Amino acid sequence: MAVSIRLSRQGAKKNPTYIIVAASDQGKRDGAYLERLGQYFPKAAKDKIKVNLEAVKAWQAKGAKVTQTVGQLLKTIAE
Repeated sequence: MAVSIRLSRQGAKKNPTYIIVAASDQGKRDGAYLERLGQYFPKAAKDKIKVNLEAVKAWQAKGAKVTQTVGQLLKTIAE
């Protein structure tokens, strides 16, 4: 089972919030996940991002792949 760190959509119509999760590659976008790693609020004043970086690094050490979108979000946190 391959694991990826990706976004899962939450929130209301036209007001999305996303949770950053570690989930199986084969699962649905909003399906079951292994661990919740953070949140992303794109409609907030300053694209608010909350991430547990220690948990992300732990999953990457186990072989989880980060999706392109989550990679860009993590890069903005690092800056």
